[in-house]
Formats: sequence, structure tokens, C-alpha cells
Amino acid sequence: MKIQPDRIDTLAIQAHGPGWLHAGGQRYEHSVVIAASGVLRAWDCARFEALTVEHFAQLAELAPEVVLFGSGPRLRFVPPALLRPLIERGIGVETMDTMAAARTYNILAGEGRRVVAALLIESGPG
Repeated sequence: MKIQPDRIDTLAIQAHGPGWLHAGGQRYEHSVVIAASGVLRAWDCARFEALTVEHFAQLAELAPEVVLFGSGPRLRFVPPALLRPLIERGIGVETMDTMAAARTYNILAGEGRRVVAALLIESGPG
């Protein structure tokens, strides 16, 4: 007897490429937060260097089991002090480039995990 559903309805990223992604029927060319629970919103950070503790506090408020941080077109690690709101709540954090984070988000969301992806899509020089 099969006891798992054939499909878990969740918010997914349908497509992505350098500098953009498509989710929830819309194309985004700016940083976004997407959660399997249905949250999809702009993430007010246009550059990796502009990240603050407040950016990660916003993610902690969503109470996921894990946050996937997409650091832009290449892998860059956030200073641990900025991750304090997640660490203090026992929320796991995985860092990868944004495209890898988008793919990993879809896998974990499809498994029914409480996952949030914070995907940095950097705008021009600044």
C-alpha cells in the first residue's frame, strides 16, 4: 500500500537563469524570499555587500527548518554574526550560489520540507 502522496502542492521555482527567476507565474529580476509554505516576496537586498543581520532576522520569522541562501552568481559565505537570528533559533543555513539554491529549494519543497530560500539576484554595480 502506498502512503505517500503523488504530488505535494507547494510554491516552486519554474525557471531560472543568470539575473532572474520565474516563480508563482511571475518573472523576478531582484532578490526574493520564497517559502514552501507559499510566501513569495521581494527581499530588500540588491548586493551581497549590503547584507545585514536584519535580512536574516526576516527569514527567522518564517520559522523554517532550513534556509537556503543563494549568494548570487558565485558562492560567497556570510559572516556568522549576520546569521545570529537563525542560529539562535536552531534554524539550519546552507549557502550556495543562487541557481544551485533555486534547484535545491525545489527538491526540498517537493519533499514537503519547511524550507525558505533567500535568493540574492544582484543588480548592476553599486
